[in-house]
Amino acid sequence: MGATKITIKEVGPRDGFQNIADFIPTQEKVKIVDMLVDTGVSKVQVSSFVHPKWIPQLADAPEVFARINKKPGVEYNALIPNERGLDRAIQSGVKSVGWVISATDLHNKENLNMTTDESLAVLAPAVQKAKEHGITITGGVACAFGCPFEGDVPVEKVIKVVKTYRDLDLNTVSIADSIGIANPEQVKALFTTLLKEFSDLKFSVHLHDILGIGLANVYAAYEAGITSFDASIAGLGGCPYALHPGGNIATESLVNMFEKMGVDTGINLDKLLEVSRYVRSVVGESPRKQEGHPEEA
Repeated sequence: MGATKITIKEVGPRDGFQNIADFIPTQEKVKIVDMLVDTGVSKVQVSSFVHPKWIPQLADAPEVFARINKKPGVEYNALIPNERGLDRAIQSGVKSVGWVISATDLHNKENLNMTTDESLAVLAPAVQKAKEHGITITGGVACAFGCPFEGDVPVEKVIKVVKTYRDLDLNTVSIADSIGIANPEQVKALFTTLLKEFSDLKFSVHLHDILGIGLANVYAAYEAGITSFDASIAGLGGCPYALHPGGNIATESLVNMFEKMGVDTGINLDKLLEVSRYVRSVVGESPRKQEGHPEEA
């Protein structure tokens, strides 16, 4: 039998909004974050401190962080692409950040203009700076299950990035299916290997819902022993490199599944459904997508 309690990190305000072309007013972003927290969400990725020219939608990250009603006990997280992003997060008083490095060179170059090894090499000073400012870093591994440029990803490449994070004393690592290519057997196998190899680390998983396979992959990770999952309100988001339609796993679907399994999420499903409807009223049922390549998790 699996765990009786799991944690869901809401990534909609960042991953769900980042590739929407029409700018969502800052006050709406603030309202949605506050509404999400009111449902019982204990972790929320509010925005990203990426250069505005790459993701104009998230240019107001400092304003959103300044205006949200920060509730005690809730982790308000930002995704950062580099040390400059970390500096902006520090200026905004952020205390939790995610740092993502791809398991493959070609995707990492597309995302960060560096090879995987080059990204790993510049990580140590940033981790030290974060510690000096009391900031917790979660290390992310993008393209852990497959890459749009290199295809299949050997597990050794994932292990290499995870090992570097552990060597830098990061105790939480997020494993991402960046292009929604994973299947349940693959998910279970990878996490079985990682949990055995790195029993001292905490793992979370960021999955996409391409052609309806998302919840099956979640369940496979849960069976392997994972108890922390990313999800996006209303299923917003997704990868521009995915070959088939689909976005992130909808938070309301994830909560509903675990609730029916008798697993505690700490989130009120009725309130969450209200937030989902409100978000759709703000962004529309089929929001226009931004051209280009948004930051990947």
